[in-house]
Order: sequence, then C-alpha cells, then structure tokens
Amino acid sequence: SGLARSHRCTEVSNKLIGTEVTVMGWVQKRRNLGSLIFVDLRDRSGILQLVFDQEVLSEEDYNKANSLRSEYVVAAVGTVEKRSAAINENLKTGDIEIKVHTLRILSESETPPFPIDENQTVKDELRLKYRYLDLRRPNLQRNLRIRNDVTRMVRNFLGDEGFLEIETPILGKSTPEGARDYLVPSRVHPGSFYALPQSPQVLKQLLMCSGYDRYFQIAKCFRDEDLRADRQPEFTQIDMELSFVDVDDVLDVNERLLQKMFALIDVDVPLPIPRMTWQEAMDRFGSDKPDTRFGMELNDVTEVVKNCGFGVFTGAIENGGSVRGINAKGQGAMPRKKIDKLVDFAKDFGAKGLAYLCINEDGSYKSSFAKFMTEEELKNLVEAMAGEPGDLLLFAADKNKVVWDVLGNLRLELAKQMDLLDKNEFKFLWVTEFPLLEFNEELGRFQAMHHPFTMPMEEDIPYLESDPGRVRAQAYDIVLNGTEIGGGSIRIHQNDIQEKMF
Repeated sequence: SGLARSHRCTEVSNKLIGTEVTVMGWVQKRRNLGSLIFVDLRDRSGILQLVFDQEVLSEEDYNKANSLRSEYVVAAVGTVEKRSAAINENLKTGDIEIKVHTLRILSESETPPFPIDENQTVKDELRLKYRYLDLRRPNLQRNLRIRNDVTRMVRNFLGDEGFLEIETPILGKSTPEGARDYLVPSRVHPGSFYALPQSPQVLKQLLMCSGYDRYFQIAKCFRDEDLRADRQPEFTQIDMELSFVDVDDVLDVNERLLQKMFALIDVDVPLPIPRMTWQEAMDRFGSDKPDTRFGMELNDVTEVVKNCGFGVFTGAIENGGSVRGINAKGQGAMPRKKIDKLVDFAKDFGAKGLAYLCINEDGSYKSSFAKFMTEEELKNLVEAMAGEPGDLLLFAADKNKVVWDVLGNLRLELAKQMDLLDKNEFKFLWVTEFPLLEFNEELGRFQAMHHPFTMPMEEDIPYLESDPGRVRAQAYDIVLNGTEIGGGSIRIHQNDIQEKMF
C-alpha cells in the first residue's frame, strides 16, 4: 500500500538520471552475478533493467530480489542511473538502469508453460489454454497496439473527410446476404428470432436515404460460414457509404485512407494505386484478386494451337473454351514426380489434367503431348510462351472459368515453391469493372455477381436485356498481395434499372 507507479518501463529515459522513480511490471528474467542481481522488468511499453546491489540493500531485501522468478509481478522504487555495464543498443532503455532501494512482490508465479517472448513456437491449444500468458507476448501486444492506432487514425481521417460515425443496431431482421445468419431468440416474442448483422447493409442504405451523405462505422459483422484463413465467424470491418459520388470519389478517399493506415507500420503506399479491369486481371493472372508481386502471367495460346493434332486442346476450343499456359522460368529440370503433384493440384480446381512441356538446356523438348504435334507447331507454341532452355511450360485447356481457376492457383503454388513471394513487399491493386451478372449452371440463369443493387456501367445498360453476360458493373475491390481486403460498388438509385435487375 502507499506505492503508486510513476512511469511505465520505457517512459524512464536518460533525461531522468538522478531522479527517483516507481515502476511496476512482470519479471522477464533475473541474473545473479554474486553481489549484484539484474532483473529485466517488462510491461506493455517494453523492458527496463533493475539492479539490486548487495552492499546497499538489507540482507532481507537482497534475498527477496534473489527469490524473483520469471513472471513474478513486482513494484520497485529506485534511482535512475547511467548503465554501469554494456549499453544495449536494441533496447529503448538500453543506456540506463534503476538502482533499486525498495522492492515489493505483488504476485508470485509458477513456472509458465512457455516462455513469454515472441520467437517461441507454441502449439495453438496451449496458447489458447493460457491465453492470458499468450497475450503478454510482445508480438501480440504490438498487434493490439497497431489495431488501436489504426482505429484512432481512421476515426480522425474520416471525420476530417466529412463522414459521420453512426452506430447501427446489432439485433435486427434477417436480410438475405452471402452467408447464414446467427439467430438470437426473442424473449418477448417466443418463437421469433433476431438475426445478427452480416454487415450493416440495409441500415446504411436507410441513412443515405435520410440525407446523412457520408457515414462510417467500425462495424462488427457476424457470418455463420466455414472458417477461412482471413475470416472468423465474427469480424470487424470499416464500413462506409457515400452519396452523390462516382467511382473515382470512392477510390480516392479509400486509397488516401490506406496510405495513412500503412504509414503506421512504416509502409509507403504510392498513390494513385494502380487499377486493372476484371477482364484484364482474369486474362493476365487467372484471378480477380491477383498477386502482382511476381510475373508468371497467363498466356492465351488458343489461336496458336487451334488447328493442331492434340485433341485435348482442340476439343476444349470447339466447346467454346480456351487453351492458356504459364511459363515457370528455370523449372525445366523439375522431376516427373513433382510435375505429377502439380497435375493433382490442378485437378483440385476442376482441371481434367495439365499438359506440360519442359525445354531442356540443349533446346530439345520433353512433353506430355509432343507426339500429337508437329515440330513447327511445338516451336510456335514455345515462341508464343517466350520459352527458353531450362523453362517449364504448363497448359490448361477447358472452359475459361476452369482454365483461369486452375492456372491462377497454379501460378501461386509455383511462386511458393520457387520462393518468389517477398513478405516485405506490399502491392496494392484496384480491380474494377466486374461483370454485373454471372451464369449459374445449376439454376440455368444469370444471377448478380456481387448483389442485385449494383449499378451497371452506363454504356452497358442497353445490353441488360439483349446480352446480360457482357454487362459490367460499377463495382471495385481493393487487393493487397493477392488478398481482397475490401470492396464495394455504386448502388442503383433509379427505379426502372432496379426493377430490370430484379
């Protein structure tokens, strides 16, 4: 009692040399050097060194210091001094220490089941069982601190841009969206249920209709769907809606927001962020969320092989499909076993198989389909793929959707195997002009690709009746290193177009 903390660990600096401070926190480690005991004290700000000198302290206090173990919680009062031993450049407080004259043990600890530092690999089950210990680790504390910095910055930035932060209800009526709802039984109306929001969809439309022309919230969303690496049953998104704007206005405010956000982790986002249409993304990368940190782009070789003798290629083309390939540079010596694994991988994405052609160092070919094609046809194909000795060419032949899916995923798989993904590189991309509708084979009809409230591009409105497949939407996604991190669209505000969509 009577002790009050004066500073967090890293708030103590060399400006305080000679003054008395009171610090409190967890024991990271203790070192006994005979007449001196050194203790690394840790709190959420970082680490500070405490020194206990046998010549200055009473025997009782020195023994108390000697009894300290990892994760004990202590309070220490002492004088800030310049470090007597070596300076630690890696620590914020690496040039000072506290010469302690009063020590109080606030809580003792058993030996923790894993060390409290960020470089330990610990089984998830153990981490979650001892979540309170896991959350002491510097990397997790840093994650929560970054998240805090981001939400503060977002509120300030969007406030300055004229957005109002408005909270919308969590208990509401079920509206059809992308996943199953979580339901909450109503006590007042037995047999009736509230649904937790998958996003504040209807409520933000309501706000726009009511004249709140720029709204945002840091919204909790609930979706009862299978777990993915980047999605939990409940997650948080920055949700916004703007009135009287076009696509450029929306992209502009969001890319400036992203630039400010990533500056918080010292990542520079050059503006404007590049844009690519959906069609170009599919043709070049086989994906509507392309990872542009590396090349290995898709090549459409349909025209080159349409008259060749290989039935797999010509059959796919006759069925309205295409033949496309990727060039894995320098992988021509890949063993057959590894190629077979890639074929199995391709089958997971709907391919019936995968055709390959290895270009040997002497310029000869080793291929699964060479016997069906003439020398001339093979040469033209290799040229079209910019193939050089030592390269491995992989081809898929099927309906466009399957070919894109297969090669888009194969491209990523090869990039992992070839170590082409730089974790320190941040490549942003806007993907725009998504198709408004996609054909559902099972239902035998077109359906909205995003949702039925997306505005078609003005010049495509005439095709809504005559050729719905070619209508592009005013929809856009923001992609980072091959992951979609956000998306939206301009809404339909005209009754006749909305009725046509329905």
